[in-house]
Amino acid sequence: MITPLDLTDRALAERLLTIQHAAYAVEAELIGFDGIPPLQEDLDGLMSSTELWLGRYDGPLLVGAIAYELSADSVEISRLIVDPAHARRGHGRALLDHLDRIEPRPISLVSTGSANLPAVNLYKSRGYTPAGEVEVAPGIHITQFRRSGSAQR
Repeated sequence: MITPLDLTDRALAERLLTIQHAAYAVEAELIGFDGIPPLQEDLDGLMSSTELWLGRYDGPLLVGAIAYELSADSVEISRLIVDPAHARRGHGRALLDHLDRIEPRPISLVSTGSANLPAVNLYKSRGYTPAGEVEVAPGIHITQFRRSGSAQR
């Protein structure tokens, strides 16, 4: 089940923060950089997020989430997180599919660590193409991806 998340619910936000920290710890290891902002975020910071959030549940347990921002012609995915204990079971893909259905836009944007090959491959498999690369720390690169509406899956 996928549903909008209300981050003013403290217990929900605590679970989401736990998932976020665990997911970004995996990415930090993959890219060799622990300065990823969501990895450093605290509960107050998460609860004051202005992003829109969707959560993926396995029964009653929140196992993943996607955060995004909208404009008239684009959706920008700012976070896609899955509890590492529930990874590789299609939760991230299901969140992306759901977002495509409920918020169709001509342009979809996302970025991830260039060395995070599971995420890079997921986005490429969904029609995203590299649109640029930014060095965020010495030797640490983030790839920006873009997908046009005609490429949506």
